[in-house]
Amino acid sequence: MPVRWRDAMDRALYGPGGFFVAGSGPADHFRTSVHASPAFAAALLRLVEQVDAALGHPAVLSVVDVGAGRGELLRQLSSALGVAGEPARSGRSGLIPPRAGSPATPTPPAAARPSLSPGPASAGPAPSTPVPLASRVRLTAVEKAPRPADLPDGIDWLDEIPDGITGLLVATEWLDNVPLDVAVHTTDGWRYLLVDPATGEETIGDPVEPADADWLARWWPAPEAGADGIGPTGSGFRAARSAEGSSLTARSGSGRPEPPTGVRAEIGRTRDNAWAEAVRHVDRGLALAVDYGHLRGGRPVDGTLTGYRGGRQVPPVPDGACDVTAHVAVDSVASAGGRVARCAYDLVSQREALRALGADGGRPVLSLAASDPVGYVRALAAASAVAELTDPAGLGGHWWLRQPVGVDPARFMAR
Repeated sequence: MPVRWRDAMDRALYGPGGFFVAGSGPADHFRTSVHASPAFAAALLRLVEQVDAALGHPAVLSVVDVGAGRGELLRQLSSALGVAGEPARSGRSGLIPPRAGSPATPTPPAAARPSLSPGPASAGPAPSTPVPLASRVRLTAVEKAPRPADLPDGIDWLDEIPDGITGLLVATEWLDNVPLDVAVHTTDGWRYLLVDPATGEETIGDPVEPADADWLARWWPAPEAGADGIGPTGSGFRAARSAEGSSLTARSGSGRPEPPTGVRAEIGRTRDNAWAEAVRHVDRGLALAVDYGHLRGGRPVDGTLTGYRGGRQVPPVPDGACDVTAHVAVDSVASAGGRVARCAYDLVSQREALRALGADGGRPVLSLAASDPVGYVRALAAASAVAELTDPAGLGGHWWLRQPVGVDPARFMAR
């Protein structure tokens, strides 16, 4: 029976036996920046140090990873920090993206230019030497899947974002998997698209509800007056994230009927709510979302909905057997977070953000090849890994949304 995309995604991704619940984890199906290179975690460690300094080296500094997969990022941070802990053998979780409520009027966007400076931020002269970060940091993964049996004790595993965070909340490619509704523009306005969860076949449903109509009017405007928006759309099939392994192989004709034609929109109101709720859990510190997305001036007319399974891009059939994902309306999400934090945000590309954190992907000097051939090869491999993270046509084109909470935003904004 056809249902709205939001409900189909919710069951397919987070229901019993859903894609993010069962199996060995998303790393077997696609690759994020965390999986691509340890240079990503190294850069985030520098950001953790900056947040720690901005907060005055608190007694407990929390690092909370929302949508943590199987804990890959926190494992790397734990190792780099030297946080002690043997693999834990118990614990379950159940993160379900927030659904209730509707966003208030978003605040005007802040300047979206690079802001981080290399190395830890200075908090001025300290009265005493702070306790080492490894002794104060608390690493927490937030995820729906059961806790991995081999996860170190030093990493907590929760099913919900904890309250009272003082430190860094990071969400790497989480918002793109928050379920949303999809609409198509017809001669009588926006209508929901319904989907058969078993086949992926789409049909046109009822007119969108007022709250979604308001979101569309602000963030995803309808075609200009006089245009009915009807025309070929393809399947919304996009190379949104990197698949595991070599190049993506799109199976665009793999048993999925062509969808109804017309200008499509992916209604990001649920993502706004999810991010606002995440920011609300931060008392002081920084909330960081890293994801692929688009801005109001460049919304895709045929949408971005797609799927991944086994390292390949596949049609987005919401049957629980594959990832179902769509790009994020990052400006809308940013405004929702800014309203909660009551503070300006910063929106930059991953390329800009990582370079500001010291990961520039520059090749080692050629003279090193003569004086230290092994070191040169290692440096060249490291530069290649960083180059993938900063490639503007790939992972480097992802957005970094930095939302300070209760701290001087100048520490994280352009000066």
